Amino acid sequence: MPPRPVAPTGLLFAIAAYGAWGVVPLYWRLLSSVSPVEILAHRIAWSLVFVSALAFAMGARADLLRALRDRRTRAMLAASSVLIGVNWVVFIGSIQAHRLSEASLGYFINPLVNVALGVVVFREHLRAAQRVSIALALLGVAILVASNAAFPWIALVLAASFASYGLLRKLAPVPATVGLLVETLLLSPLALGYLAHLAASRAGAFPLGPGTLALLALSGPLTALPLVWFARAARAMPLATLGIVQYLAPTLQFLIAVFVFGEEMPATRWAAFGCIWLALGLFSVDFVRAHRSAAAASAPVEPPPLE
Repeated sequence: MPPRPVAPTGLLFAIAAYGAWGVVPLYWRLLSSVSPVEILAHRIAWSLVFVSALAFAMGARADLLRALRDRRTRAMLAASSVLIGVNWVVFIGSIQAHRLSEASLGYFINPLVNVALGVVVFREHLRAAQRVSIALALLGVAILVASNAAFPWIALVLAASFASYGLLRKLAPVPATVGLLVETLLLSPLALGYLAHLAASRAGAFPLGPGTLALLALSGPLTALPLVWFARAARAMPLATLGIVQYLAPTLQFLIAVFVFGEEMPATRWAAFGCIWLALGLFSVDFVRAHRSAAAASAPVEPPPLE
């Protein structure tokens, strides 16, 4: 089946989301004195406030009630909320542990996970170049395991959790903002309970002053807006195309890790990243060629001139 056309608005939403995720490590580094779990709780709480206001300003009450009443939709959004919660806390933890380059590797792998999900779930055709791309990505992971004598769990957890999240949000029959609101509603009891405990005991970030608390409050819109943009893009674009745009975020993260945070990059890690980049380059070239061929095949044929 040829790839379907890419909606321009979907592409713009994807660029906005991945661009924001690419530079957000600079923001999370400002909160290095706060534990990843507490940051996660604040993200959930402030996202709930921001998204609730946004959803009701958009008149989304009927869509919200419909989503809450449908058992299948509730189950899908419950699963997606767990996935995004895991993704958030692992990513923030990787920044605080000075392992952003490994996190960026996870997001480089993610497009190929999207392709695999597209094959399994949507029966999308896997071309020969795509098979080679996946093999090269697996080789890169194998090099990391062999060189570090450790499993690159940060990269793989981030890749698997976010690819699965994107799949569920693509399948969930709800608008982007409403879906995110339901997700934060489902996560909020634990988050608010934990924050209430910290506030009552004057622990965590609460004694650190208004500056830190203001940064944590800002995490609401900084979390919610890219996710809304991503959900809009995921519903408007094929998974394979979404994967290509996703290169923007890990590229920015990798550059920040090496040139701003000064993380070490031994030769073996460069080799592993080289395999991943080669895989993504091959995949991108193959996709562009297939997309152009499909567009040419579907173009209307000009009638012969009348004599």
